[in-house]
Amino acid sequence: MRKLLVGVLATLMVALLTWQGASAQTAPGAAPPPDRISWGECPGTPLPKLECGTLEVPLDYRNPDGRKIDVAISRLAAANPEKRRGVLFTNAGGPGAPGLSYPLVLKYYGVPQSVLDTYDVIGFDPRGVGYSAPVTCGLEGEATATANVPDYALNRADVARQAEHAAEVAEKCGSAATASLLPHISTANTARDMDRIRAALGESKISYLGISYGTYLGSVYTTLFPRRSAQFVLDSAMSPEGSGPSATRGFGEGVEDRFPDFATYLSEHPEYGFGTSVQRIREKYFELAARLDAKPRPDGFDGKKFRKVTFEKLYLDQWLPELAEIWQAVDTGRALPPTPPVQVPPGQPADNPVAGQLAVLCNDRNWPESVDTYQRNVRTDRVRHPLFGAAAANIWPCAFWPTEPSEPPVRISDRGPSNVLIVQNLRDPSTPLSGARALRAAFGERARMITADQGGHLAYLYLGNRCLNDATTTFLVTGERPRTDRACAAEPGASRDGRPGAP
Repeated sequence: MRKLLVGVLATLMVALLTWQGASAQTAPGAAPPPDRISWGECPGTPLPKLECGTLEVPLDYRNPDGRKIDVAISRLAAANPEKRRGVLFTNAGGPGAPGLSYPLVLKYYGVPQSVLDTYDVIGFDPRGVGYSAPVTCGLEGEATATANVPDYALNRADVARQAEHAAEVAEKCGSAATASLLPHISTANTARDMDRIRAALGESKISYLGISYGTYLGSVYTTLFPRRSAQFVLDSAMSPEGSGPSATRGFGEGVEDRFPDFATYLSEHPEYGFGTSVQRIREKYFELAARLDAKPRPDGFDGKKFRKVTFEKLYLDQWLPELAEIWQAVDTGRALPPTPPVQVPPGQPADNPVAGQLAVLCNDRNWPESVDTYQRNVRTDRVRHPLFGAAAANIWPCAFWPTEPSEPPVRISDRGPSNVLIVQNLRDPSTPLSGARALRAAFGERARMITADQGGHLAYLYLGNRCLNDATTTFLVTGERPRTDRACAAEPGASRDGRPGAP
């Protein structure tokens, strides 16, 4: 879900752009009219052709005249004003992922010129993230990267130990300097911010492209504001329940769906030393994990870390070679490949991605609070999804969150125009196909779905499936949607090495 695992895609965007933090402050000048955005340069490392600004929004929409926060916005203006038909909002997933630079990420990945001609592409840091009133839980060191996805639980005692850690994280969030912001960091409020941005841009409607968690944000927006929605593309879709326990448990199912792709990759590259049998490679996973459970490496790499890094590296095909090297190092006792540090924009809390993510997850749904519930779920999912289920079902800080959700979850429904296109890989480790199908069913005739016979997280542009890409581009540029759901076959020319696919 660009993922419930924020660090994975945040790292990708930083690497692509060598971004060291674009400020949301606008260039000096006359103050903009109320509820309008004053565009200026994005200070810091230049973001080519991207303009930045801020918009003041209510912290609490139940009290619109109360405390305000600034939301940071970016714009990649339409390349051909004569063909411009509106604005295309984007969201890079997470929750907790910054979005100011995301229009340039799409450009890097080959978003077609026809899309760039048609729209002003809008990025923004969601509330609580990046330069939009960033929240912190005061976490330091390794906790800034590991407070979200729980460890694999070998037994009930592991769940109890994870519960102690989760409770400590939740307490830190509730006592941190930004604790007063936390109750208001939610998907519904971010959707309301989007509508404020729409109004400030002077647009009657918005189009939208959201990935991973961004599919839930887009679903909530077009449910709350159906008549202000034009073309909505939801790539790698979460279920209509969005951010909650069922979504996190979906990681276990997703890894089962996706793992055969990695096993096939290893079988096609015998130089790694794992043979050519896909079934034997699956058995090797359990063998290596058990070996590390019994005796962690001298560098501290144990079975829990082995399972987690396998899950993370299944997200993108371009990471499969690195995962193969990690497996090879574990199997042979050699040094692990170096891990590049996660870069944080200057002036931002180091734990902001994790804190922002937890705030959304814990505010969107009321999580079970009984440790025994998670122990039962772990026991069930260890059998049902043995590769990673006992991590995906483990306890999160949301079980001990210091506040309750301020409103019920938005119910995704079929009320509204037929303007939603869901695009989905068949084998997604983070947002499995079953969730996309459930979202498709919730939208009814509002939606169509295109599936592609390929694996990994993210479909449009990222893997080069022309069938899926062309249909998605046509929908964005013309509004023409497939008459029925479509299944795209695997394509030999689709990228497996991580290069941008053909638009």
